Amino acid sequence: MKPLEDYLVVDFSQFLSGPSAGLRLADLGARVIKIERPETGDICRHLYTSNVIMNGESSVFHAINRNKESFTVDLKNETDKQHVWELIKKADVVMHNYRPGVMERLGFDYETIKNVNPEVIYGEISGYGDVGPWKDKPGQDLLLQSLTGLTWLSGNNGGPVPMGLSIIDMLAGTHLAQGILACLVRRSIKNEGALVQVSMIESAYDLQFEAVTTYYYDGLLPQRTEKNNAHAYLGAPYGIYKTANGYMALAMGSIPQLAQLLKCNALLPYTEVAQAFHQRDEIKAILADHLQLDTTESWLSVLQPADIWCAEVMNWDILMQQEGFKALNMIQEVQMQDGYQYQTTRCPIRIDGELLTSSKGSPALGQDTDKILLEIKTE
Repeated sequence: MKPLEDYLVVDFSQFLSGPSAGLRLADLGARVIKIERPETGDICRHLYTSNVIMNGESSVFHAINRNKESFTVDLKNETDKQHVWELIKKADVVMHNYRPGVMERLGFDYETIKNVNPEVIYGEISGYGDVGPWKDKPGQDLLLQSLTGLTWLSGNNGGPVPMGLSIIDMLAGTHLAQGILACLVRRSIKNEGALVQVSMIESAYDLQFEAVTTYYYDGLLPQRTEKNNAHAYLGAPYGIYKTANGYMALAMGSIPQLAQLLKCNALLPYTEVAQAFHQRDEIKAILADHLQLDTTESWLSVLQPADIWCAEVMNWDILMQQEGFKALNMIQEVQMQDGYQYQTTRCPIRIDGELLTSSKGSPALGQDTDKILLEIKTE
């Protein structure tokens, strides 16, 4: 059995942050029932993040909602609301990612649900928390990256650069899952319910704990390098460099040692440790020119045996042909109820050496409604 088998999660959330938390709970064995609007469902079904449509719906919906059930209800209809209440009465977890005040208006806020199910773990994700002047702003990933200083850490020293993933959505979902799991452990000991609250903005701040701590110590804004930046607070050679046939990454390393191994005489004057940071633009410019003189494979054959931290920069076409990737079995094939199959990532957690996999794909809108209604009526 998976750790969360026999746990029921009633999930009102949509799009990315909340469903990513639900996905992790489902992978750990919980039964996750998505509460969706009739006809439209989760906005992520049709709010495409790419031009890729799979089985008539957004690729991201299929990726983040596998292993779940779909129950369509009109939350403004009293009969439908009563059906939801029957699920909530026996739920271990109820969760949502609506803006502050929405669940209160719908009548499914924590205080109301707690009166019916005192031991429930109630999880919620908001964009900016439920206090302060920003609390009603839209909690969208790019906006959160922009508001929290994150865009001044990536890219070279110039304008702001966002990360290429919805990283704040995913982090908020991870934090919600962590909080829910912690409270489930406490409930098993003390029979207590809990309200778990996560905001995307706090998750974005937490992601930057190293940089924020440094800022509060020295009061200085992060300074990215002019070229080959990969970390605003690390010195040369830290970055990604073009070679004669591709790109390679160099992490922390001794500049004098690199000078010898790469036969780069221009680096020889940089003998002091402090120069790796204070003169990092100069050093990186020298490395950037020198590394284009030979291939990635040639440089790696010199640096790796000397225990220099370096790697080829791979795209997915190259990565997924590597034995190192294949050995992890990170890709699983799942199947929807109508027979549609697709490949996606598996849960990255192993328990007792076993992979947490499931062949169950994402649900069609409302596909489990009749089954769930029958359960409600017969219990």
